[in-house]
Amino acid sequence: MIVKGPKGSLSRVVNAHIKTVFKDGQIEVQRKSEAKLYRSMHGLYRTLIANMVEGVSKGFEKKLEIRGVGYRAEMNGNRLTIHIGYSHPIVFVPPEGIDIKCESPT
Repeated sequence: MIVKGPKGSLSRVVNAHIKTVFKDGQIEVQRKSEAKLYRSMHGLYRTLIANMVEGVSKGFEKKLEIRGVGYRAEMNGNRLTIHIGYSHPIVFVPPEGIDIKCESPT
């Protein structure tokens, strides 16, 4: 299965016991049997496909909150510098295509 959108495209191989049907602008995930294994795979693939659709249309976002005395973060260009209790600051350079924003230093 290949899902394409404004943020890119994602692909995934779907198990042979799970059937996907695209109709009326929606993807329908069906299982071939009511066995426990196939019911669990049905839920897994439904969620994976829903996450793929969300990822190529809206993108993914993760918000982190730093708590603690003396803990802080700051952006230096495209690098995130985190002071979290080590003897040295942690510098993280995000991979291409990943955006990082630092809303507040603490």
